[in-house]
Amino acid sequence: MMFNIFKKVLKRTNDAIKDIIPTKQQRITKDEFEEILLESDVNYELIEHIMEKLPSKIDRDRAREALLDIFSGEVTQKVTIGGDRRPFIEMVIGVNGAGKTTTIAKLARVYQREGRAVLLGAGDTFRAAAIEQLSLWAERLSIPIIATKQGHDPSAVVYDTIVSGRAKGVDNIIIDTAGRLHTQKNLAKELQKMVRTAGKAMESAPDRKILILDGTQGSSSINQAKRFHEIIGVDGIIVTKLDGTAKGGSILSIAHEMRIPILYIGTGETPDDLIEFNAERYIDTILGEIFV
Repeated sequence: MMFNIFKKVLKRTNDAIKDIIPTKQQRITKDEFEEILLESDVNYELIEHIMEKLPSKIDRDRAREALLDIFSGEVTQKVTIGGDRRPFIEMVIGVNGAGKTTTIAKLARVYQREGRAVLLGAGDTFRAAAIEQLSLWAERLSIPIIATKQGHDPSAVVYDTIVSGRAKGVDNIIIDTAGRLHTQKNLAKELQKMVRTAGKAMESAPDRKILILDGTQGSSSINQAKRFHEIIGVDGIIVTKLDGTAKGGSILSIAHEMRIPILYIGTGETPDDLIEFNAERYIDTILGEIFV
């Protein structure tokens, strides 16, 4: 089932591969493999790095080994949700238009399905639409939310959400943040203050800071990721809208450049359209269009 979902998500990427390799092969040349990676939006520097390890004729096993190696050096390990730490507090960051608010709803739905009590915090007080959208998702999923009016201090929302969640004994808290351009200094200061405030409301909070990246932006989203990582430190990445682009190879570039776990991939618009990222299945789905 999971493999079929990856095939659906990467359909446009695989369609582009078929234009290069119309028929599946036992082996392909380095030039063909390079063209496939370029077409899939893998950074050229990374392609050169991959090619150094490969022979002139490449079979599936060698290609798989080379691509899997990209995911082997993650510096930040995936944070385990659960245990004695309650509530588990996450802050979700990313620029406007990346699908941040919808992804929060999807993440909340994942926890709901696991039988966990969830509380949302509408920390993007810059846009009234963000508060309204998250409140609508909360109502639709029957999840409580702490929200205020546009223009209010987002750090106050962070504090109130965590205090409320602790009092109610919820399992998971997910806090939205403003999605203004990552180059704006005021946003950087605001995010840093929100993180500090979370730590005041509960020691060592937030437990995880998740960055939402728009898959249609391809490898160009890496600059966004680096900036956010510099500002507050990113613990995990969720890639959205990958089903709407042929830039599926950008996942490789993001993993290589950031050394941060890719946690989930958004696969559609409904609350259930979020799948846990699996590097092996991702790579096997792409190579399945190339090799016999």
